Amino acid sequence: MEAKTTTEVLLQALPYIQRFRGKVVVVKYGGNAMVDAELATQFAEDIVLMHQVGIKPVVVHGGGPQITELHGRLGKATEFKDGQRVTDAESLEITRMVLVGKVNRELVGLINRHGPHAVGISGEDAGLLLATKRHPELGFVGDVEAVNARIVEKLLAEDLIPVISTTGSDATGQSYNINADAVAGALAATLQAEKVVYLTNVEGLQRDREDPTSLISRLSASQLDELVQSGAVGTGMIPKAAGCIHAVDHGVTSAHMINGTIPHVLLVELFTDAGIGTMITKGDPS
Repeated sequence: MEAKTTTEVLLQALPYIQRFRGKVVVVKYGGNAMVDAELATQFAEDIVLMHQVGIKPVVVHGGGPQITELHGRLGKATEFKDGQRVTDAESLEITRMVLVGKVNRELVGLINRHGPHAVGISGEDAGLLLATKRHPELGFVGDVEAVNARIVEKLLAEDLIPVISTTGSDATGQSYNINADAVAGALAATLQAEKVVYLTNVEGLQRDREDPTSLISRLSASQLDELVQSGAVGTGMIPKAAGCIHAVDHGVTSAHMINGTIPHVLLVELFTDAGIGTMITKGDPS
């Protein structure tokens, strides 16, 4: 029975492997999956398997929990305005230390346990992310003004896996902390990716945030925008929703929100008929 089940799974995956071979898939990695060692290891395994079957994964990561933790260890208070971290000069230094020096290196190391596949870069490298200041009250928090994906395209051409931390810089070289959800959507659009996948801490989008059975499996970008405008989408999911809408409105075939706390959730979403979570497309989702 075990052999029969394994065979069925492999046969179900085959058409998806054929369909996505050679395609770029941008994965935004964050949330609980980043601070759970077993989930982090499984995520790295999923990325390597995708790479080995011919998909071109690009990983974009945040690091909010780790940034908050280091702030606490250093005795620096963390301030938020409207759900956004206020980033003064000292906080920016801490953020860069965590994103570039810790989270990025750890994730690259997990992937490279399976071979020399991953290369870590930041949005400041080779002018990847051109940033503009979001609001003076937020300090060095930036928005994506433009994406110069040349360095990512070169890494993909060399059969490598880019792992990107989301600091960027403006035209003067000033660094900014940029929301990783926004970066994933903008990068997927620039690369004309097949998919952008957001790992979250919930199953996906729900019509009723208090009812886990109200999961929305599929919807269009316009329908998602209507949900956001109506207030039906929770604050924490709004940046992900915006990233999904931007991506599919600019040529990405589909965007996905899935629960990153489920073991090997990426493989379930990509290689099974049922899929998991919420899928967003440009037109009619049916």
